[in-house]
Amino acid sequence: MTIDHGAAEFPYLQLARILRGRIASGEYPAGRKIPPLIELQEEFGLSSMTVRRAVGVLADEGLLVKVPGRGTFVRQPEA
Repeated sequence: MTIDHGAAEFPYLQLARILRGRIASGEYPAGRKIPPLIELQEEFGLSSMTVRRAVGVLADEGLLVKVPGRGTFVRQPEA
């Protein structure tokens, strides 16, 4: 998947959609860390702010949890 910089949808929303899909497919399984933000920046050719915004969207949706000093993890489903 790539980011279409000419699309009407903002790049951070495109990235959020891509990451959401990776979570749904199990590529990023529950309880596991997603790649570091710098890796996502390099993979998609985006700024650190854009990647942070996308991760923030997913954290606000409850899909990701940020753990200071450890990284960002896919939230475990509630029992």
